[in-house]
Amino acid sequence: MDDHGRGPAPRPEGDTGTPVEPMTREPLPYEGVWRFTAPALDASVPQARHAVRDLLMRQRVPVVDDVVHGLLLIVSELVTNAVRHAAVLSPMLAVEVAVGAEWVRVSVEDNHPYRPTALETDHGRTGGRGLLLVREITHELGGVCDVEHTASGGKVIWAALPLNPVRLL
Repeated sequence: MDDHGRGPAPRPEGDTGTPVEPMTREPLPYEGVWRFTAPALDASVPQARHAVRDLLMRQRVPVVDDVVHGLLLIVSELVTNAVRHAAVLSPMLAVEVAVGAEWVRVSVEDNHPYRPTALETDHGRTGGRGLLLVREITHELGGVCDVEHTASGGKVIWAALPLNPVRLL
């Protein structure tokens, strides 16, 4: 399966994605990648959120509550964006959850070619702050997020968070 440039782990700024050395340890019981598809409908937003929450619980991922809450909000925002802005060209969307030893990454993929950007807050608008919120939650929890094109011309928006973020006092 083509990973569309996402690689096996979240990539911090400046990382070229080139592997340094192969993984030599056995994966932990909760590590893995899960992917599901859903129609680009409003009902898919809570379904995706519940599916991610249930997956984390079922796999017994050792993730702190702040990260779970942040991750579920990110899933809601990304799926909502796909439903609202990509459904015309992408009647289906894909949600992927990847869990590593110390991180969790969620991504939402659609086939719409438009690459959104997190714009500065416009206090006169009642909407349009979803990606700004995703970026801020990700940053606050010590993670990274990005938007990438897929080989088929669509896009993947992803956010990766540490399972146990270090809090600065």
